[in-house]
Amino acid sequence: MSGVGLATDDVQDSKRRLDASVQVRLLELAAKELQDDCFGFHLARDFKLGEIGLLYHVMASSERLADALRNAERYCAINNEGVRLRISLERTFAIGLEYLNIDRLSDRHHMEFWLVTLVRICRTLTSSRLAPKQIKLRHSRPVTPPDVRSHLGCEIDFAADSDEIVFPARIGALPVVGTDVYLNKLLLQYADEALSNRASRRASIRSHVEDQIAQLLPHGKANSSEISRRLGMSSRTLARALLAEGATFSGVLETLRQSLAKRYLHDRDLPIAEIAWLLGYSQISSFTHAFARWTGLTPKAFRNSKGLAKTPKFVCTG
Repeated sequence: MSGVGLATDDVQDSKRRLDASVQVRLLELAAKELQDDCFGFHLARDFKLGEIGLLYHVMASSERLADALRNAERYCAINNEGVRLRISLERTFAIGLEYLNIDRLSDRHHMEFWLVTLVRICRTLTSSRLAPKQIKLRHSRPVTPPDVRSHLGCEIDFAADSDEIVFPARIGALPVVGTDVYLNKLLLQYADEALSNRASRRASIRSHVEDQIAQLLPHGKANSSEISRRLGMSSRTLARALLAEGATFSGVLETLRQSLAKRYLHDRDLPIAEIAWLLGYSQISSFTHAFARWTGLTPKAFRNSKGLAKTPKFVCTG
C-alpha cells in the first residue's frame, strides 16, 4: 500500500474511492508480493459479485443479458471511472474494455480481474456455463495459464489490438434468471442519480495533480516524477493526460503557486518567509522573484497595495 501512497485506513474505508491508476498499481505490487503471476484471474474468481453494489443489482434485475450489459455500459462509472465498457451486438455479442487516462501497458492483473469478473457475471445472470468464442488482451503472456483456460473455456489471444470478450450473438437474448421489471425500474432511478452525482464530483487529472502539489509543496517534493508515482502512472502518461486537458505540469504548478501565494498573503499574520516555505521555495529571494514575475510586485508591496499589511495588536490592560 505504501508503494502507491495508501494508508490502511484508505483501503478499509468502504466509502473511499481509489483512483483507477492506483488500483492498477496496487494489484501489480500485490501480485509480486504474493508471487502469484495470475493474481488478477484468481482474485476475480473468489469474491462475491454482490459486493459490486448497485451496479450489479441493476444488471441482475434486467430482463435479458443484452439489457444487463447495456446497463453496465451506461453506469460503469459509478464503480470505476478509469474503465469504460463498450457493448456491441452487431454480428457477435462483444464486450470491449477501454482505459481512460491510464497507461494500459503498465497493467496485467487489473484487466485480467475485469475479464474474469465479466465472464462470471454473464454466467451467473443466465445460470449457464457460457464460454466465450474469443478473448483478446493487449498485454503479453507466453501462453494462457492452464487453470485460466479451464475456467474460461477458451484460449486468450495475448498481445492483441484490443481488450475484448466475444460471445456468440444469440446469448444476448438469454433471459436473466433474477429478472424483476419493477425492481429494475426503481434501481435504474437510483443509478441515474448516482451517476449524476458522480459526474458532478468527478475530478479531472489537473485537479488530482493540484491536490498532490498542495500536499507536497512545503516538503519540496512537488515534481512531476513524484506526483506521477503517487497517481500510479508514468511521467509521460501524466504529461499526455494533462495535455489532453490543455495543461502542462509546469503550468499547473506555477498557476497553483501564484493562487496560493495571493491567498496566503491575505493572512496578515503569516510571515512572508513562512509563505515562501509553504510554496516550496528554499529562499525568500526565490519566492520574491517569482511573485514579481507573476504580478509585477514584491510580496510585501502586494500586501501593502491591498491594505493587507500586518496590523499592530492592542492589548487591553484595564
